[in-house]
Amino acid sequence: MRLSVAAAVATFCAAILLHPLFEGGAWFWGSFGAVLTVLAASAISGRLSLPAWAAGLLSLAGLGIFLTAAFAGDKAWALVVPTRGSVAELAGLLGTGWADIQRFAAPVPGDNPGIALLTTGGVGIIAVAVDLLAARLRRAALAGLPMLALATVPATILVEPIAWWAFIIAALGFTGLLVADGRERVGHWGRAVLVRRTRAATMPAPHESADTRGLRLSGKRIGFAAIALAVTLPAFLPPLEPVSFFTFGVGGSGSGGKGNSIEIPNPIANLKGQLDLPEPRTVLTYTNNDDVPRYLRIYSLDIFTGEEFTMTKPTGTPENRVENGLLPPPPGLGGGVEQVSVVTTIQVSDDVRKMEFLPLPYPPREVRADGDWRADESTLMVFSTRDNATGLRYEVATSDPQPTAQQLRSAPRPQRGPESVESRYLRLPDDFPADIRELAHTTVEGADTDYDRAMKLQEFFTETGDFRYDLRTQGHSTSALRDFLLSSKVGYCEQFASSMAVMARAIGIPARVAIGYTGGKKAGDQWVVGTNDSHSWPELYFEGVGWLPFEPTPAGSAGQGSAQVPLYARPQPTPAATSTSPTPGSTARGEDLPPGQEAGRNPRELDDREARLGNTGLPPEESTPLIVNIGIGLAVLVLLLLVPAGVRLVTRSRRVRALSWKVTAPADELTARVVAGDHPSVAAAWAELDDVLYDYGMAREPSETPRRLAQRLAQQYEFDAGAAAALSSIAATVERALFARDPGEIGPLGKDLRLVRRALAATVTRGRRIRAALLPPSTLRRMRSMGEGLLDGFDRLEGIRLRRPAR
Repeated sequence: MRLSVAAAVATFCAAILLHPLFEGGAWFWGSFGAVLTVLAASAISGRLSLPAWAAGLLSLAGLGIFLTAAFAGDKAWALVVPTRGSVAELAGLLGTGWADIQRFAAPVPGDNPGIALLTTGGVGIIAVAVDLLAARLRRAALAGLPMLALATVPATILVEPIAWWAFIIAALGFTGLLVADGRERVGHWGRAVLVRRTRAATMPAPHESADTRGLRLSGKRIGFAAIALAVTLPAFLPPLEPVSFFTFGVGGSGSGGKGNSIEIPNPIANLKGQLDLPEPRTVLTYTNNDDVPRYLRIYSLDIFTGEEFTMTKPTGTPENRVENGLLPPPPGLGGGVEQVSVVTTIQVSDDVRKMEFLPLPYPPREVRADGDWRADESTLMVFSTRDNATGLRYEVATSDPQPTAQQLRSAPRPQRGPESVESRYLRLPDDFPADIRELAHTTVEGADTDYDRAMKLQEFFTETGDFRYDLRTQGHSTSALRDFLLSSKVGYCEQFASSMAVMARAIGIPARVAIGYTGGKKAGDQWVVGTNDSHSWPELYFEGVGWLPFEPTPAGSAGQGSAQVPLYARPQPTPAATSTSPTPGSTARGEDLPPGQEAGRNPRELDDREARLGNTGLPPEESTPLIVNIGIGLAVLVLLLLVPAGVRLVTRSRRVRALSWKVTAPADELTARVVAGDHPSVAAAWAELDDVLYDYGMAREPSETPRRLAQRLAQQYEFDAGAAAALSSIAATVERALFARDPGEIGPLGKDLRLVRRALAATVTRGRRIRAALLPPSTLRRMRSMGEGLLDGFDRLEGIRLRRPAR
């Protein structure tokens, strides 16, 4: 029974690792009930002495009954007995839960019935496996493999590491299972005798079994030490640079600047999941120096597979760390286009999970963020393989291009070649439907320039094509694209952005799809961006200007109310319109700026010429000098090393205060069982003398009386008359307090103790005195005693019996 209980506790401790994946506690109680059910089935199996295979089947049957009662009781017979209807109900919930897990991002709603069923059933199955391996097959170490599956789920899904307290709980649960298994094995040698660890040696009676406490104590010390090292050691290790031996991480500094790349989630699925949330959640807030909202791009998708847009895995060399200064220049952006310099401060919400790419206005020129963030040279996406943006506050400087329609009309076609922009961003599958290609050419018929063609494509989706916004769409295949463009004409931002990008490629304009957030809504002095502001838009390439966003999603769409058309992409801009409507992805013209602020100049007094050339960045950061950081680190290390010395000083000062007290008691108030603790000055003097002896390596023998100790020290170290008399006085006072019926008046012992301490210090080397002051062995001995006391508590728990043993 002990192993069954230990297996259940270990499983539930490991299940606590799942807590960051859920909101609410429904999953917790469901998992708890499943583990208890498996424990009850294991107890029945043990009572009936069933074979291992039968015990496993009984546990699975019990788990099935629990799941039926908890999730399909209204369709079961007597609320617990499974029926055809209850099985169908559970199967439907499993399908719904699986679909919801694919749709939601962590943390998922814990009160969702389908998700709760999946979690409860999964934890229950792991509990069955752990119980079968540990309690039936007696393979407790192998039982750690099913529990490891519970740890890999959050480690795989979440960016941030497992919480230290959750790891400790899970590790303690597994250690307890190993201890219980070891005790069962040792118990086969004979009856284990639990003996409290005291200063006096205690031997078992001749008829009792050998004491195995040393074996158990060593195992526990190893287990607890391993857990402590696993939690604390990583905090003191410096971060290591990924090397090319591994297939994960960021690019190294090999030839061509290419290297390993980051594994990323599906951006489109993540976008759809955020838009499907029942209630919007705040993702981030931001402020900038011209108070104009901007699109914040996260991903840049450049590959069209024929079914959907995906992205080439970004690479970032160590030279492209954002901490190194300016990012690589924006592809295609020349010096003949007006640019407006903007500094934006972004604060990501603490509730955001798994954000490995920074939301940034395009094109970023400099980013200041804590952590190892790097820029992909071709797309300027900023990402990290070690850090995540949860709760991160960072700054980004951008130089937004402000092209005119005439500049875009006169932009030359991109140069052709295998490595050119055109070859990468014009690529379409060989089986690309001819009717969609024909639709693209028909839509832009009559347009003479790429800019005019892009405008006709945008107008096709927003005005002339009778398209409608709706989130209730499915599929990304070619048939779904054809249905969206030629038949249903109903979709959400991802369909509009992908379709315009595909049609742009079909007519010869390099195009890609961006995924991120719109500018959000103004709240006070900042802009607030929520999950409902998740958005996708196409970016088209113009030589000399670079990548520019367009907006094909119909205006005023539900859930996309903050989507706006850029100034250069508006069919008939008027002074009135440009003075009141902010632009996405680029800043406003001079007439849009607040009074007193010039176009192309920000409040940080950046040079106007540098602003137009894009050579702007964030203001210098006042960082702490390296020598100061080293000094702070050394000071912290010294303080940690001086903790035992500080504890020793506090203890000594407390005892010194007690040495000045006098204790006088009548004879009729004392008995023969008086202890030194009843006299504060005596107890303090004796404890301090004992610690001084231990610190100087002169520990008192357990069999020595106070008088015998005084005689030995005086003779062995040749004390002078004063020191010998002081030591004899302390010894006589201690004996009198311990054994005399009437100890009489006990005066202050401080002076005698000081004489003895000086005499003892004179007999040892200077190194011993320094060690006694900085790293006192007496304090370390107390710390070890506290640890042994904790292990004693586990011994007492092990001694608890659930039932009285048979006589």
